[in-house]
Amino acid sequence: MVILDAMEKTGSVRVLQAELNDQPGVCLKVVGPLGDVQSAAAAARQMAESMHVASVVDVISAPHGDAPLAYQAQPDFNPLFSQATVQVPVTGNEKEKVVDQQAGFAVGLIETQGFTAVFEAIDTALKTASVEVLAREKLGGGYITVIIKGDVAAVSAAVEAGKKRVEGLGKLIAAHVIPSPSQGVISLLPKL
Repeated sequence: MVILDAMEKTGSVRVLQAELNDQPGVCLKVVGPLGDVQSAAAAARQMAESMHVASVVDVISAPHGDAPLAYQAQPDFNPLFSQATVQVPVTGNEKEKVVDQQAGFAVGLIETQGFTAVFEAIDTALKTASVEVLAREKLGGGYITVIIKGDVAAVSAAVEAGKKRVEGLGKLIAAHVIPSPSQGVISLLPKL
């Protein structure tokens, strides 16, 4: 989500899909004018490096007409994780109306390795500030991300408090606040 937000705020790109891979990670697929995709790819690489996350970034210029058959995955559900492994952006008037009505919110993410740590982190976050839990995503390898929503100050305070609670209970993988998330991030959120 953090990398996608940086990509969309850098270039005029649109997310096609986010697909979980076999490692604790996600393959983000975006389209747009070549220069914008290249700028977005550079932003993705830079954001991944700043977060100390390994990444593979590639730009395919002028893909062959049959290429989408290979890179656009069919909807898929993993019963082990009890969630979709291919996320397709939600579009349409209903989603746009909800987003317009809620301008100015922030999204916070707390990712841990271990359930106990993430449960304690979110309980602490909810007790610290007025935020709402949007989702809990299992990424494999014991990695769990919880996504929260609220105003920027509340989400910042909640993420900071949750981050501190993880110590001694599990491993903090990442914690981040996205103020005014991009359309692609909004389109992949489980609920608003």
